[in-house]
Amino acid sequence: MTNINFIQNQINVPIKGIENTIALLNEDCTIPFISRYRKDQTGNLDEVIIEQIAKLSKQFDEIVKRKESVLKSIVEQGQLTSELQSKIEKSFDLQEIEDLYLPYKKKKKTRADVARENGLEPLAKIIFSQRNEDVEYLSTQYINDKVKNEDEALQGARDIIAEWINENIYIRKNLRRMFQRKAVVATKVVKKKQEEEEAQKYKQYFDWAEPIAKAPSHRLLAMLRAENEGFIKLNVDIEEHEAIDFIENEIIKSNNDTTEHIELAIKDSYKRLLEPAISNETLQEAKAKADSKAIEVFAGNFSQLLLAPPLGEKRILAIDPGYRSGCKVVCLDEKGDLLYNETIYPHPPQNETAMAMKKIKSMVNAYNIEAISIGNGTASRETEFFIKKIAFDKPVQVFVVSEAGASVYSASKIAREEFPNYDVTVRGSVSIGRRLSDPLAELVKIDPKSIGVGQYQHDVDQTKLKEELDNTVIRCVNSVGININTASKSLLGYVSGIGEKMAENIVAYRSENGPFDDRKQIKKVPRLGEKAFQQAAAFVRIHNGKNPLDNSAVHPEAYPIVEKMAKDLKISVNELIANKEKIALIQPEKYTNETIGILGIKDILKELVKPGLDPRKAAKVFEFDPNVKTIQDVRAGMILPGIVNNITAFGCFVDIGVKESGLVHISQLKAGFVSDVNEVVKLHQHVQVKVVEVDEDRKRIQLTMIL
Repeated sequence: MTNINFIQNQINVPIKGIENTIALLNEDCTIPFISRYRKDQTGNLDEVIIEQIAKLSKQFDEIVKRKESVLKSIVEQGQLTSELQSKIEKSFDLQEIEDLYLPYKKKKKTRADVARENGLEPLAKIIFSQRNEDVEYLSTQYINDKVKNEDEALQGARDIIAEWINENIYIRKNLRRMFQRKAVVATKVVKKKQEEEEAQKYKQYFDWAEPIAKAPSHRLLAMLRAENEGFIKLNVDIEEHEAIDFIENEIIKSNNDTTEHIELAIKDSYKRLLEPAISNETLQEAKAKADSKAIEVFAGNFSQLLLAPPLGEKRILAIDPGYRSGCKVVCLDEKGDLLYNETIYPHPPQNETAMAMKKIKSMVNAYNIEAISIGNGTASRETEFFIKKIAFDKPVQVFVVSEAGASVYSASKIAREEFPNYDVTVRGSVSIGRRLSDPLAELVKIDPKSIGVGQYQHDVDQTKLKEELDNTVIRCVNSVGININTASKSLLGYVSGIGEKMAENIVAYRSENGPFDDRKQIKKVPRLGEKAFQQAAAFVRIHNGKNPLDNSAVHPEAYPIVEKMAKDLKISVNELIANKEKIALIQPEKYTNETIGILGIKDILKELVKPGLDPRKAAKVFEFDPNVKTIQDVRAGMILPGIVNNITAFGCFVDIGVKESGLVHISQLKAGFVSDVNEVVKLHQHVQVKVVEVDEDRKRIQLTMIL
């Protein structure tokens, strides 16, 4: 089987598309570049499918490598037969390959190994052959210095038989299927931990059981977390008699003196070897599926967060609210550079409200502030009300933004490099302001796990989580495009073909030589070669540059095509851009070449209509209910405005203007069945909710969107 066949068996994509995608990946082309600028070669495959192809290709290589390792190990032991070699070479199922390798795998000395050393394998073979033999008499012939009596001889023989049963591929495969279909995950509380306060959040799992195949990802991850924290014991099993009956039907072919010993060996093999191994496999497989679901939810939320509506290049006053320590205020220019910082104390215990109002109004005037960004943490609502009482001399928009992760950024190496002369409080306020101006540019600097839009993100496979989140950032950055003359090193590092080191070189070149005035100039950056330029050029923008196409998603390789289109229409490229009437006259098929086919030309025409269009919507001001400030103000039956601030597999959380977000369970999103929360709501969506229940002691609010 080739890698192409392997991939096509997993996903329904034409072979030609897979072949061309693999070829492009092997040429070090990035996924954003392939999906955007090589549509004609791939058959218009999107980023998600191309990512799948890349992962499956890597998986195929890993399987091939593992098979080579297994074969080499068995050869070194002098145990490789042509039949075994053929089975391993034909298999592309890692689990099956490991089963085939199991008898030859180096492991700690087993009871069966000891029995073999004691010369009991011939007795085991006689018993396992199920011939009508006098087993008791035969066993006396194997008594020696290490085997003291008949019972020890028979026990040793059964140990060997138990291991053979454990290594039977057919039995293992069918037991796996039984576990996958019928296994129950059951939990019991650890008695001495039952009364602990921390244990109460897992009270549901003090005595719980359900089929593992039907356990939702969030519930399984919650159980595993409770077990890891020592509050419960978790077990995965099927009906023992059903498993043993299956093995007996497979193994036992006669009824004589050997039968009793084979039955004992089967029970021992299942309880001691098969059940623990396959139970653990089943749990790990379920955990992997739960991880995938949680990672998918987190990545989806993170993508929506990164692509949240930006306010754009505005002068912003940002506030990190607080009580005793005051509100940290910063003023930023259109590029997000820090102009001024100050601390005000409008809230208890100082209550310097009048002075704080005067200072804010003065800063708004002095720095020509156009919008105010308030972090949504402690004292957020009070700060919002305080700001809205100020009579500004001109209209100023007021936004409340999520400050999740701002403190992590403020203490990071990136923040120290950006603001070496300021403390963490100032850096945190700057982050709150910048994420209003451009969420994407600011959030790429923060560890996604600190942003708080996931579901059990600390419990899932961290390698897979990081890989998926990195891919998410890359997708988002390249779908928007970035201004190469203002982008930070962090943002540049995610551009197709650039990476962290090249981003440093670009920033250093920019600092030394001033802003780039055309895309070709990017080639002058040290160590940025033709391949990197090919992959990156169309994802960076140059505003007000020499060539108007440099501020669009048109790839430089297509500039001659656009120039020919303009020439054929007897106008300049400048006159062609955004000229819908002229663009409508262009016949795409006239401009294809070996690299850019009809799909590529249609994309170029679409881009020419609206060059450099930001796919994100504009930021909108949101108003919470002014009468609801704390959970004590929330009452069942209230209908309130809210913002979706987290999405999980079981529902979404909505900020209604108090510290505690309310939960809208998936069953309460709309009338009728909902299979996917994202079908109904998106992160940061403005919604109307009705309060169903308020639990002040547990700080929980239940909401519904079925009004």
